[in-house]
Amino acid sequence: MSDLASQTQMHKEALEAPERVAEFLAARRDNLMPVVQAIRDFGPRFVVTCARGSSDHSATYAKYLVEKKLGLPVVSHAPSMSSVFEQPLNFDGALFVAISQSGGSPDLIKSAEMAGAGGAMTIAFVNATGSKLAEVCDHVVPLMAGPETSIAATKSYIASLTAVASLVAELAEDLALKEALLHLPAHLKQAAGLDWSAAKQALIDASNFYVVARGLGLGIAQETALKFKETSGLHAEAFSAAEVRHGPMALVKHGFPILMYAPSNAASLSFLEAAEQAVEAGASVLSVGADIKGAKAVLPTVDDVHPALAPITMIQSFYPMVNALSIERGYDPDKPPQLRKVTETL
Repeated sequence: MSDLASQTQMHKEALEAPERVAEFLAARRDNLMPVVQAIRDFGPRFVVTCARGSSDHSATYAKYLVEKKLGLPVVSHAPSMSSVFEQPLNFDGALFVAISQSGGSPDLIKSAEMAGAGGAMTIAFVNATGSKLAEVCDHVVPLMAGPETSIAATKSYIASLTAVASLVAELAEDLALKEALLHLPAHLKQAAGLDWSAAKQALIDASNFYVVARGLGLGIAQETALKFKETSGLHAEAFSAAEVRHGPMALVKHGFPILMYAPSNAASLSFLEAAEQAVEAGASVLSVGADIKGAKAVLPTVDDVHPALAPITMIQSFYPMVNALSIERGYDPDKPPQLRKVTETL
């Protein structure tokens, strides 16, 4: 890694994630358990998520984990339905989960207010606990990521994934996942030091490519594609390994780059089928978590991580790599063009 890459705020904040996660886990008795009990008392029939940007990618992760572990349907709320169209909705029996780093976007605030008025229990997963979003929600889960000044979110995203996993582990009374969370800070520290330079070299001259995952990994695929766009001027699109075969594969030709996050669960078989099809089409496949035959590179991962937490360690490895790629391509990852840290939308 170049000296310049190691000096960016994005790089420094990404490397803070293991420590911030450890602090969150140490405080969960006070910050998380009262929310867990409130949810149990409420007894939600379904879950509604509401978020933008990286936080919405956390919501994707939440959808798969909640449905798998708790058996509750999870849907994504369109904030404009509340903030622009002012359409009241029936949220009776809903657990409404708003996820935000700043807690300052008017559309999320309005959505939480209308959800509460419509019968939902509202919870804010938010880094800025003094924000308006935190104020209007029934309960708050502090992400405890600390100040994040780089426009590209890193540690706050990892903190939000950790908070979601912790909440679900407690609600599901999943002893294995609760135990695995205790080891997550150490696994994140190891992940941050893994060498993903093969991906950087493969993508220096790229212009368009796919990021593919499935299930719990889809959220980090979305986050990966976003980070390539905002830090490195790369047009990347995220797809489920199932969805990519319903049309997008038609664009894959010789040398077309595809970064693939392999799942370590029942979705593995269909994922490998998509990977094999991509290789056969001539794609330059960068594999994470699986030794795919014909792949251009297999990027290292942390061993013995709980399947539900593996995506969190993978995105931790990704952030230093994309930060370095941004520098190599002549960008400043701390100052993406036309973007600012807090985006206020209606």
